[in-house]
Amino acid sequence: MDNGLLVVISGPSGAGKGTICKMLKDKMTDLKVSVSATTRKPREGENEGESYFFISNDEFIKKINDDEFLEYAKVYGNYYGTPKKEVFKQLKAGNDIILEIDIQGALQVKKNYPKGVFIFILPPSLKELQNRIEGRGTDSKEVILKRMKCAYDELDYAFEYDYVVLNDEVEAAVNKIKCIIDAEKNRAIRKKAIINKIREV
Repeated sequence: MDNGLLVVISGPSGAGKGTICKMLKDKMTDLKVSVSATTRKPREGENEGESYFFISNDEFIKKINDDEFLEYAKVYGNYYGTPKKEVFKQLKAGNDIILEIDIQGALQVKKNYPKGVFIFILPPSLKELQNRIEGRGTDSKEVILKRMKCAYDELDYAFEYDYVVLNDEVEAAVNKIKCIIDAEKNRAIRKKAIINKIREV
């Protein structure tokens, strides 16, 4: 059995990564969504073990020291990380996994697991990005300004990814990513098991 596909989706805060991943999961029911751990407080509507694993700062640092993360980063004063044990277990079982993580984390995963597929989500414009962040109603003006400055700088990292998808209309963006996943799953290099099986007949 071939290993599953690891799909990494990231981009600036407010680009719509969460919405895209939720819609992808609805369209591709066999796609597993990795749940990250974080030290930030839950937002309204977020559930433990579904949106994130919400843990303390001390617990997170202990997990770093125990090498339990595929990647981790400190973003806007909070830690975020991807528990590696469950991800590798699912991939080995042939399941496809999608990671929705920040850019720092995505670059770590690319270094540690280059066989992944890396997709950068672009907002239609920085003005629209600001509107989306302000629309959340969860951040102060100072935090919003900080996020906007980061977003401007983060656009440079798009060239480190395999694909860039513009999220001007969510349904269209989701369909593009679905096509990318379908194409990647059929790359010749990922079909060694099938090719070898045909040889045996």
